[in-house]
Amino acid sequence: MLDAFNSILNNELSFLRDKRLLVAISGGIDSVVLTQLCLKAHLDLTLAHCNFKLRGAESDADESFVKDLADNLGLEVFIQGFNTEKYMTQNKVSLQMAARELRYKWFQELSSQLHFDYILTAHHADDNLETFLINFTRGTGINGLTGIPILNENIVRPLLPFSRDEILQLATESGWNWREDTSNKSRKYLRNKLRHEVVPILKAINPNLIGSFQSTINNLNETGDIVEESLNAVAKRAITHLDDNEIHYKVSEFKKVNNSRAYLHEMFKDYGFTEWDDVLNLLDAKSGKYVESESHRLIKHREVLILTDVNPPVFRSITIKEGDECILFPHGQLKFNKIQALRKTKKSEVYLDENKVEFPLVLRIWKAGDSFVPSGMSGTKKISKFLKDEKCSLTEKERTWVLCSGNDVIWVVGKRANNKCVATSDTESILHIQLEA
Repeated sequence: MLDAFNSILNNELSFLRDKRLLVAISGGIDSVVLTQLCLKAHLDLTLAHCNFKLRGAESDADESFVKDLADNLGLEVFIQGFNTEKYMTQNKVSLQMAARELRYKWFQELSSQLHFDYILTAHHADDNLETFLINFTRGTGINGLTGIPILNENIVRPLLPFSRDEILQLATESGWNWREDTSNKSRKYLRNKLRHEVVPILKAINPNLIGSFQSTINNLNETGDIVEESLNAVAKRAITHLDDNEIHYKVSEFKKVNNSRAYLHEMFKDYGFTEWDDVLNLLDAKSGKYVESESHRLIKHREVLILTDVNPPVFRSITIKEGDECILFPHGQLKFNKIQALRKTKKSEVYLDENKVEFPLVLRIWKAGDSFVPSGMSGTKKISKFLKDEKCSLTEKERTWVLCSGNDVIWVVGKRANNKCVATSDTESILHIQLEA
């Protein structure tokens, strides 16, 4: 196995040779073997151990074992204790998810602060099989069946090609000591149920299960590449607008492809959507209809789907005093200056009769009940109706600001001024306000 490990380092993971590596070590057999193999391969490694405080004295004994191992091997080790149960309760996640989030957050903090290039974990082929089965039993797409990646950003899993049996054989033959986590024997968790009850049956049916599984994973990953290529081609044609707040997709591009539902699933699955029939129905829905996940909304607006955060941003109002020349707000900045003559008006600017404007001005998001007299008109119009007539999308409506003088809206920013205070050729004192994104 040492030769095979070195072969993987030389071929697939050669970039690790001259990098600073942080090795996650629990004290269990997998992470001990990973540490020993990295040491024998002369890699530059430092250890990091998490004490989740879940098994009392046993957890503390794991910590002591890791400290002693690091001392015997001449390696530096970082130890961090966590109140995992408190984190679980506060964040409303499972115990396993709490431990995972705490672990990886701390690893990334260490990596950033101390300039480690990569974080190594001891996931192996049996872990990969169990993850596959977990995703399969819960329902998933092709990505959920392609297994754990050997490289994911700065996380590397060098033992992924090796089975649990190979790791156990090497550790036993080498006389390496490790700690046994008694919680691994519990059937309380789905992964343990699969490990102790399902996988042994599958291995009895096919003694070469791990090898067959690895071939299946390779085939699925190759198929996944084809899917990704097709998906990218559709996305390139479909996306018409992209900024920090939203992405627009042409509905027509989803209607052109065979199995629109599959493309919608692959395009939007990472945004928390689950009701895929509802997402599909958006293609023929009226403007304003939307589907919502915990984190995002997918909105039908005329001939596009708009992807945006589920909660519109909440902004404070901004007070503008007379004499202020520049005001920053989330859409950019407003510049104020006095001029002598009118110029051609753009939507991004407004010319007001200063004598009809009362300071201080207030800049805020519009609200229900707001109304004004749009320039060029004589009658009052509710801003909600104005935005509808302007064919603004739901997200554009939510992010529309108004500039107010007293109780009057004097400018729907970037759209239309109030006719009551618009400057004319006879205006003696002209206030010019310009929006710069």
